[in-house]
Amino acid sequence: MSADGEIHITIWEFQVPEEHREAFEKHYGPNGTWAALFRRGEGHLGTSLLRNTDAPGRYFTIDRWQSESHYAAFRQAYATQYQAIDQICEELTAGEHHIGTFIDIQ
Repeated sequence: MSADGEIHITIWEFQVPEEHREAFEKHYGPNGTWAALFRRGEGHLGTSLLRNTDAPGRYFTIDRWQSESHYAAFRQAYATQYQAIDQICEELTAGEHHIGTFIDIQ
């Protein structure tokens, strides 16, 4: 958590075709490929994967960091690995949208 008590959160939305849902959940889940990479960065507080019950191919990821600076440092330090995983996982989705960056005010 940052000195002012704010937790940095980033949320993404994905559209996933039925034939790729199992692989998508494996890579994007809290114990998946992305979360394993994020855990290498200092300040990662966890990853959640949500599947929409009304539209099963619609997912959201929620990544929590102690601060924006922790997230920025991670992105810089692991840029090559991030890009490599992104390329591998790109074929699993029909679309993705960065919902935004948020602060969880404690």
